[in-house]
Amino acid sequence: MSLAELMMEIPAEHEKNVFGQFDAYAKKLERTFHTTLIIRDGKIKIVGENVQAEKVRRVLKQLCELSMRGNHITEQQVDYAISLVYENQEAGIVEIDRELICHTLQGKPIKPKTLGQKRYVDAIRDGMITFGLGPAGTGKTYLAMAMAITAFKSNEVSRIILTRPAIEAGEKLGFLPGDLQSKIDPYLRPLYDALYQIMGAESFIKNSEKGLIEVAPLAYMRGRTLDNAFIILDEAQNTTPAQMKMFLTRIGFGSKVVITGDSTQKDLPAQMVSGLDVAVKVVKDIEDITVCTLTSKDVVRHPLVQKIVKAYEEYEKKSSKPKTVKRRK
Repeated sequence: MSLAELMMEIPAEHEKNVFGQFDAYAKKLERTFHTTLIIRDGKIKIVGENVQAEKVRRVLKQLCELSMRGNHITEQQVDYAISLVYENQEAGIVEIDRELICHTLQGKPIKPKTLGQKRYVDAIRDGMITFGLGPAGTGKTYLAMAMAITAFKSNEVSRIILTRPAIEAGEKLGFLPGDLQSKIDPYLRPLYDALYQIMGAESFIKNSEKGLIEVAPLAYMRGRTLDNAFIILDEAQNTTPAQMKMFLTRIGFGSKVVITGDSTQKDLPAQMVSGLDVAVKVVKDIEDITVCTLTSKDVVRHPLVQKIVKAYEEYEKKSSKPKTVKRRK
């Protein structure tokens, strides 16, 4: 094992951003790569085994570039930069950061944060129908919503249609008071939340009254032909095969469709087949239809969510293995 001492410079005004509060990110790099970082007057000495020291230098270089581009560096970005370097990926988080979709009402930029998310955004932009599959927290719905609003504002489509199956998440809610809109609103709340954050409540209400933005349960799609629209079907794992076929045959000219879902979180009755699972098998080889599968590596919520998703994946793999029965001799 050959020890190396690599030197690099980071401008003083970016040090705190790159190394984190109380040097938390620097300590994480030291633990992960078994190296030592010595920081003095804007110069960093990386001491450690040759290959590991070079990996730390690559991570720090990417984080410094991110900081110089005006980003506030988060723990999720540090973890993802480390994972890319570990896997010797040529693409880094700086390349991903260059992809800007739009800004929220507060001016916050919306960008893909992982390679999986970037592939997903590219597929939506280039294709007609995109399936976004993956666990909670991978940005499936939020990124699709951002792409829909961007297309609407740039007049690529004349309206946005957001839909999802109205089904309880493992609970029976019983009778809900109010008119029909009041009854279905709780099921569509996640779609409203994303719309309000990106577009603003006032703009949404104005466009909704004109019929340019429609949020409706999936059952309302039957019998319609949807031309020149950006259509998002959320929580598609809760559709039946008949509902999914009905939805896919609504699509008209000039439309773009994104179907999102997580096959591990079905709320359908036991033994019922998911329309999403069937559709992916049926249409995966059709031209202009892309199936993007996001994984626990693409989770961009709190780092603990990523650990929870990974733990469930491992548990389900173990549970699905057939148990061997020992025979008595």
